Amino acid sequence: MLKQRVITALVLLAILLPALFYPSPAAFAAVALVLMAAGAWEWGRLNGLGGSASLGLGALCVALCGAAWAVGWLQQPLPWLWAIGGAAWVLGGALLLRGGVEGWPRVPRLLRVVGGVLALWLAWLAVAQARVAGINYLLSVLTLVWMADIAAYFAGRAFGLKFTRNKLAPAISPGKSWEGVWGGMLGVLLLAVCWTLADTHWQAAVPSFYSLLARRGWWLLVLGAVFMAAMSVLGDLVESLIKRSAGVKDSSGLLPGHGGVLDRIDALLPTLPLALMLSHYASA
Repeated sequence: MLKQRVITALVLLAILLPALFYPSPAAFAAVALVLMAAGAWEWGRLNGLGGSASLGLGALCVALCGAAWAVGWLQQPLPWLWAIGGAAWVLGGALLLRGGVEGWPRVPRLLRVVGGVLALWLAWLAVAQARVAGINYLLSVLTLVWMADIAAYFAGRAFGLKFTRNKLAPAISPGKSWEGVWGGMLGVLLLAVCWTLADTHWQAAVPSFYSLLARRGWWLLVLGAVFMAAMSVLGDLVESLIKRSAGVKDSSGLLPGHGGVLDRIDALLPTLPLALMLSHYASA
């Protein structure tokens, strides 16, 4: 398993890194589009669609992304879209977690399928816009999610259930603890402060997500970092809820040793559009 994970990670890096640092943002946007299309295919399977219908869902995701690309949305601010998408994730995610695993099948399948494709489309548009904004900005958003996950893992291993009696969401993800969530938030806060100071020291030509928030005051940087860390946890829990309802461990086997594409990007689905929303507010 470890060998598979390492090989898959190296292959992904060999594809993603050249696309990320290619002078034109189009290369990274194209790679991200392929990943989102694969995620849409997985989404169809998780919601009981057959092979052909799931492939059609992937094609629909490509069509939506391609249409947004063709009309120039990658270069437009779109504050209204980020506000709608962010609100949908906050409210919809809270409702899904409240309903639990048993509540997911009661959501009409058409709504589930359409909602999932729109979430993937919105995340693609956000990550493509983030690359257009600049590599420093994009990496600051991506590493936020990675830091939240890594810090939560080690904090959960070290302090899990030592300060609280109940786990975070035992029916959805038994391994997660409140101590892990707090550790993830602390890790993101440290990352945000260090990144902002580094931007200032090296006078970064392209501001990071954290630097944009700090322009409004350190209070917004702290609140934004904590909020984004919480939303990354929500994205992870929502996907875990759906997989439990479908009775599967991974969204697919597309990434040997890692599961599926959705397993790798679940926390990014809410955080990417929310980052664009907060950045627009901070820059206004």
